[in-house]
Amino acid sequence: MTKHPDSLEILQDETLGSPGFLTLRRLRVRHLYSDGSASPEYNCDVSSRRSTDAVGVVLWYRDADGRVMVVLKEGVRPPIWLRRTKKLIQEGPGAPLVMIELVAGILEPTDEGAGGLQRRAAAESREEVGVDLPEIAFQPLGSAMFPSPGASDECVFLLEAKLEGAPPEDGKLAEGDGSPMEHGTRVVLMELGEALARCRDGGIPNMLAELGLGRLKEKLESEADGSSL
Repeated sequence: MTKHPDSLEILQDETLGSPGFLTLRRLRVRHLYSDGSASPEYNCDVSSRRSTDAVGVVLWYRDADGRVMVVLKEGVRPPIWLRRTKKLIQEGPGAPLVMIELVAGILEPTDEGAGGLQRRAAAESREEVGVDLPEIAFQPLGSAMFPSPGASDECVFLLEAKLEGAPPEDGKLAEGDGSPMEHGTRVVLMELGEALARCRDGGIPNMLAELGLGRLKEKLESEADGSSL
């Protein structure tokens, strides 16, 4: 069978557990093909966030020496820390309690329609790193993506914004949105090249951060006609 499937038949659909931050659906599915054939049936678990999709925000500025600096955040990530309680096939990059990441946040019902992504990006920037920028400052940074398509239906929209004026203080505690998980979240300022190097050597083991920072680097180099940063 060489054709791509044309559709998916859902044979069974069950929601597991009580609704929370994540919803887990257990499906029984099979692929359907235009010639009338079908794949064998199989189980497929789908994890969904409350509002499904999210934004990731790359905030940047140039320092007095002209270097491109990025504004990141560092906060607690219990699922990663809990890896230390499991027997893993390969150890990987360790199980840190805190992780450096991009500013990010889940879309809310008020983010529907034109400008919704910019509204959410501006709100998360204020909450997570104390950066107050107008919504118009946030621009798309490449196309949206599915970070974990084998297990989650989440789509992430990347945006970038250049800071004008003084950046936030490095190490400053974030205001947050009132969530206890964000307690202790702090601002991290880093030169773009250093941040990318730390993504690649395991110091920042976060896929969205590496992708967003890499896209920013490509955009700035393109705008400078390919000259090196």
